Amino acid sequence: MNTVRTVLLMTVLTMVLVFAGGALGGKGGALIALVFAAVMNLGSYWFSDKIVVKMYRGQEVNSGELYEVVAELCQRNNMTMPKVYILPQPTPNAFATGRNPQHAVVAATEGIMQILTREELMGVMAHELSHVRHRDILIGSIAATVAGAISYMAHMAQWAMIFGGGRDDEDGNPLALIATMILAPIAAMLVQMAISRSREYLADEGGAKLCGNPMCLASALRKLEMANSRAPMQKVNEATAHMFIVNPLRGGGVRALFSTHPPMEERVRRLESMTIG
Repeated sequence: MNTVRTVLLMTVLTMVLVFAGGALGGKGGALIALVFAAVMNLGSYWFSDKIVVKMYRGQEVNSGELYEVVAELCQRNNMTMPKVYILPQPTPNAFATGRNPQHAVVAATEGIMQILTREELMGVMAHELSHVRHRDILIGSIAATVAGAISYMAHMAQWAMIFGGGRDDEDGNPLALIATMILAPIAAMLVQMAISRSREYLADEGGAKLCGNPMCLASALRKLEMANSRAPMQKVNEATAHMFIVNPLRGGGVRALFSTHPPMEERVRRLESMTIG
């Protein structure tokens, strides 16, 4: 069900991109928009692991508690061992990236090692390995890059309105340009949010099964949420926020409604109600 929902949401996101391109340049603009998105997706597919790890100054480790926990989970569940990185950040958090299970990376901040027990750390890394197993890394990268392309189209529409919006022809319909400026970015954000939230629920469930105890992950999520609310991560790139196990960006009110992460209370409730046979 989650897979079908994600495919449908990705289809909607692609349609929004095509509409935005068509509003700017008719059929030719729609085709250019698709090519633009394809190029961006290929870049994120091949280099996402290197880009994100370098962005947060991650250091690869081949020993220590974090490495041992990941290795134990992979051996227990017959999974390919990913590269393991530690990020020099005091705020506890973790993410997974890479184009497929054979080229995956799991990373955790230094801060996460300070507040979690070994069992809770195992729950968190099981969550990240679940992302790897379900190829959420690729899905998230595509969603982010297509949404970014749509935002770029919206900016182009704004400039088109300023310098050429008066033309009423196929390549410059002012009503379509206005709709692109206002509605396309909102639609892209909502679809990206829906994709991210549905994949987080699935990774929570999969992670609980991989580690064998949903209560470990539930307990870890509570601690991570509290720590991030007190001291959010510094210098976070918003385009990568959806990758982390808890939202590294803080914001209440309207911003909280449009978070890429589902409500923590609901995530914990679902985990606590799980039974693993």
